Amino acid sequence: MGLSAHSCTMGRSASRTTVVLLLFLSHFSFTPITTAIRKDIGFQFIPFCKNTVQGRYLLSDNNGYVCNALSVDSKSRCCPQTGKKFSCHGCNLLSQCCNSYEYCVSCCLNPSLTSKEQVLKMKIAKPSTARTYESVFDYCAGRCRHSSESVVHENAYLSDFHHCFSMPSNSSGANSTLAEARLNGINVVVGRQGESCNSVCKSRGQSCVPNKLVVLNHCDIIQKYMSCKGACLASVGTDQPAEVVYDAPKYLNPGSCLYTETQSILSCDGSHQHTRRLCPCA
Repeated sequence: MGLSAHSCTMGRSASRTTVVLLLFLSHFSFTPITTAIRKDIGFQFIPFCKNTVQGRYLLSDNNGYVCNALSVDSKSRCCPQTGKKFSCHGCNLLSQCCNSYEYCVSCCLNPSLTSKEQVLKMKIAKPSTARTYESVFDYCAGRCRHSSESVVHENAYLSDFHHCFSMPSNSSGANSTLAEARLNGINVVVGRQGESCNSVCKSRGQSCVPNKLVVLNHCDIIQKYMSCKGACLASVGTDQPAEVVYDAPKYLNPGSCLYTETQSILSCDGSHQHTRRLCPCA
């Protein structure tokens, strides 16, 4: 009798366990599974900046801001947008030259001073290996660092404002005002008939500055120093820019001023028996 009662008790316990298990399984079998995407959860977008990375104290980023190197954001590499955008602090806007590399880059990025359309078409290096700039920042960062028009005799700066961002003289028609600004520190001298610029400058105790010949090689500049009564004509010769002397043969167009469209041949050594050269001396 005791064994039978024990068996009944165990049977009822097993039955209750089975019922509970079935109810448990039934709950999860028929309960619909609901999924959703929370719209308020996501990855925060962090902008990334290019910057000059050169300066010990200052940096300029591609947004046009200048900041202390210690304040640049460690993740985005951007400057805090607290200062003036496209700052031209310490820059001469006439010559487009600055006394600070970082402010030169910032000023250069101003759309009103640098044409994006022209920059992206401009070639880098020699024609055989030329490529174009990928952005205005790349142009400004490179141009402000290396500008042949800011040096004299290839080993000294013309002035403290030697970080220049203006377009190269041969990239487009430079206006006379800007060209004159690029001649700061240069003595423009009209030579005697048949003289080379090396000889002209040497007679003044100075030297000819080859990279300034391209600045002088424009009619509006030549006409400021020479009469050019016989017009201003395109020509080919290492003696240009120059003026043809009045007693030259008629086929040489006496009294005319000459400039060359092949600027690569400009030379301080060039001379011609029937011309007077316009020379940059320093």
